[in-house]
Amino acid sequence: MGRCLSCFVGLMLLVVTIGAQQSAPAGSQVPVQGARPNSVLKPVPAEGANFRHALASATAPQIPWKSDPNFLKIPAGMYFGETMGIARNSRGQMYIFTRLGDASRLYQFDQNGNFMREIGRNSYAFTMAHGVYVDAQDYVWTVDEGTNTVIKWNPNTARPEMILGRRHESLEGLGPAVAPMPPPHPYAFNRPNDVVTDAQGNIFVADGYNNSRAIKYDKNGRFLASTIGTRGREPGEMHLPHSITADREGNIYVGDRNNGRIQVFSNDLTLRAMYEHVGSPWSVCITPGPHQYLYSSNSNPDQNLSTVNAVTGEIFKMELDGTVVGKFGKSGKALGELSTVHDMDCRNENEILIGEIVAWRAQKFILGAAAGPARTSNTR
Repeated sequence: MGRCLSCFVGLMLLVVTIGAQQSAPAGSQVPVQGARPNSVLKPVPAEGANFRHALASATAPQIPWKSDPNFLKIPAGMYFGETMGIARNSRGQMYIFTRLGDASRLYQFDQNGNFMREIGRNSYAFTMAHGVYVDAQDYVWTVDEGTNTVIKWNPNTARPEMILGRRHESLEGLGPAVAPMPPPHPYAFNRPNDVVTDAQGNIFVADGYNNSRAIKYDKNGRFLASTIGTRGREPGEMHLPHSITADREGNIYVGDRNNGRIQVFSNDLTLRAMYEHVGSPWSVCITPGPHQYLYSSNSNPDQNLSTVNAVTGEIFKMELDGTVVGKFGKSGKALGELSTVHDMDCRNENEILIGEIVAWRAQKFILGAAAGPARTSNTR
């Protein structure tokens, strides 16, 4: 009897999930900015490749920029590994979520770059950091693709306030990781990537590597909706939704990385537009302020192939409708260059914080300043 009841509950959850999936209205035309790169461009990215030529790059105005070399004052004996997440709160304090040899660590620095504390050390939720986000109330959210969890941390007590997802136990065997994937569960992730909240407190998760979807929960963590949840190229389908952000009106922008596009959804996750002209969006963020801008990083991938580095690496500044305002940065390992941007914070429109996965560092890019020798924060 108990087993039958479990099967019935599981079936009902699957029905709810499918019923809540959203896509573009049947027969409708979704506006598209740009087009897919053609064979004139070299190298030609294969379907599902983690890089794209940015078609807007050739005509985008160059935004003057420089890098602050010492914005973080890292204590002796502390190191960054892969810098997966970077975010600021309303007071300008900064959070770094990094992968180290023994675990993942969440560090907090004050607005002047002084180290304050570590949050969640030895947490059951930390094994393979992927992103950090700070909401409008300064709660800190971490995304860990190794434990399949999204955690909301109280900024005062440094204790979890909400836990979404569940860590896969070894006694359950290997988790599903090879296509075709089983239908995703509304409350279970499979290597999630990013999180954002809207003005009402609704929670949106990019459940990217294996479930290929964006999910909406209410402020209490109750499942509300999901995108199609199928890996693919069609509108509404995704191939690694790697980053997610929201504008003031509650529209949701998903960096569909391996499809080389940004998909824009209404608050109920109905597809509204696609931007295919700014390369492969490893990281996206939207500024606050009265006039909001969308930033997207066309990151050079972590394979570091010279032919790919030459056609990637820039960060684009856009209007919310996808119109490119300008670009800055270039790929490379030197001070002030960009070595696989994994996360960005653009709470300040002209002061962009950047976390890099390959170079094991963070940078602060100051825009509009006189161009000078580009440098990066000292992470040694």
